[in-house]
Amino acid sequence: METTVITIDGPAGAGKSTVAKKLAHKLGFSYLDTGAMYRAMTLKAMRAGIDLENVEQLIKLAKKTSIELKGDGSNGLKVFLDGQDVSADIRSLEVTNNTFYIARTPQIREIMVEWQRAIGRKENIVVEGRDVGTVVFPQATRKFFLDANFDERTQRRFLELKEKGKDVDKAALKDDLKDRDTKDITRPVGPLKKADDAVLIDSTRLTVEQVVEKMLSHIK
Repeated sequence: METTVITIDGPAGAGKSTVAKKLAHKLGFSYLDTGAMYRAMTLKAMRAGIDLENVEQLIKLAKKTSIELKGDGSNGLKVFLDGQDVSADIRSLEVTNNTFYIARTPQIREIMVEWQRAIGRKENIVVEGRDVGTVVFPQATRKFFLDANFDERTQRRFLELKEKGKDVDKAALKDDLKDRDTKDITRPVGPLKKADDAVLIDSTRLTVEQVVEKMLSHIK
């Protein structure tokens, strides 16, 4: 069966997750958060006490790991690591700050990309990440690159963490976001960049609904 794959790439805080979930729900597609898979792998490595610089150990661990994503995002995506629901655990600041170790390892990315492509071969999906339109699904049905100016992205991330009851230092958050941007853009494997055939959408002054409507107009 031929499936439809919609990709949304962009930096942290651009609104990819919220938009991708709503778009998937409107289209009746599954929602795939590639970042959640990297986070789950990071969590497993941290729990196993593995040195995150030790590529050999990380590869061994990845080969005996099962990561499942369930739901279209409308009622929250559930992430299962070896059968255990880790949806909340993978969102901790410690996991967030360590995920780049996993994301920058070429052999781990190869394993993850194959898992992601296998999902895309089975069902219609809206997938979001940093390199889904350039590396994971270069032949996607439709590609988008979602961006927003840096201050707006910082503010969104700040409000998101505050809503979750986290005590956030805005200056530290700004530095953290800047650091994440640099790591995403400069990593040697699957760096963050706009695919040549992706539609660029600046969400700085748009509501989530407006972004989704823009995407739907391109898809239809």
